[in-house]
Amino acid sequence: QVQLVESGGGLVQAGGSLRLSCAASGRAFSNSALGWFRQAPGKAREFVAAISRSGGSTYQLDAVKCRLTISSDNAKNTVYLQMNSLEPEDAAGYYCAGSRSGTWDLRRGLGDYWGQGTQVTVSS
Repeated sequence: QVQLVESGGGLVQAGGSLRLSCAASGRAFSNSALGWFRQAPGKAREFVAAISRSGGSTYQLDAVKCRLTISSDNAKNTVYLQMNSLEPEDAAGYYCAGSRSGTWDLRRGLGDYWGQGTQVTVSS
């Protein structure tokens, strides 16, 4: 069974930065792509970024590409989302997800397993 545990959320002022972490465990994880989604109150869940298992391919929502960057540390089985120049519109619950089918499914909003999420609040 795969487990995904997010951390790093919190309250930050607009213009500030946060780095979210997603620690993955479980045998199935070894062949899975990982990604980040977010969901603000009253809004649909939104794909943010995905990274292949090797870390060689990354995909990000165009609207945040210059500010939110995904990366991974395979030795630590951890995926990160570096968030810079945060805006109030970035406030949401951020969720880590994994897909055995790869980044394409994550980009379509599909995941085989999900974390519990970490909250990001941005004050203006």
